[in-house]
Amino acid sequence: MYEGLMLTSQNDVDFMIHGLFSYNFFGQELWITTSHVYLLIVVISLIIFFIVGGLVFRKADKIPGTFQNILEIIVEFLDGIVKGSMGRNGDGFRNYIGVLFIFILFSNISGLFGLRPPTADYGVTLPLGIITFMLIHINQFRFNSLGSIWKDMTSPLPPWLPIWLPINIISEIAVPISLSLRLFANVLSGTVMMALVYGLLKWIAMGWPAALHAYFDLFSGAIQTYVFCMLTMTYINNAIGEREDVQEEAKA
Repeated sequence: MYEGLMLTSQNDVDFMIHGLFSYNFFGQELWITTSHVYLLIVVISLIIFFIVGGLVFRKADKIPGTFQNILEIIVEFLDGIVKGSMGRNGDGFRNYIGVLFIFILFSNISGLFGLRPPTADYGVTLPLGIITFMLIHINQFRFNSLGSIWKDMTSPLPPWLPIWLPINIISEIAVPISLSLRLFANVLSGTVMMALVYGLLKWIAMGWPAALHAYFDLFSGAIQTYVFCMLTMTYINNAIGEREDVQEEAKA
């Protein structure tokens, strides 16, 4: 049975992961695959988009054209999401969340253009989760005292009774894993489903799989992008907590 499944996956179903060439790195054989190429295509495309967008804004017209209007809608939409989720804390995270949102969204919908979504590779989603994890704790130490952090890590019991400390540490470590796995698994499932449709149905899969692409690549991809960014903003906002400068202004 297992051999039959392996044979099917090798001969009939193409998951779009192929080794291009290998190289030796400190005695280990590593491969450059089509997944790396697709990621490079997405990154280069976004770099060009950002450069062109920056030039357009630098020479913005009083009566904007179509492209400038599209860029302004995107910027206002992303600013609205960040401000609505993080409030004043979002001022320093608009650029990061904006780039993160656009990168994940474009990666997720790249299947519409015949690419394998880079986010269907755990080697892409895990670093995104780790970056979020680092931002959470950098800002936690930046805006909170060690005493308040210790109190949070030992809650719901008093700080002098740290029975819950190991569990809270595990929950913190689980954040990047859960973030990355959620995005990876949802995008990969759509990629696998489409590969099975095209690989097993062959010439029967003509035209109608476009509806599946609209769901797995566009709708589901947009939802997963929104969820990842919303969770990122929520975690960072909770880590910052009640900023001392905001509390002082409220008292004044």
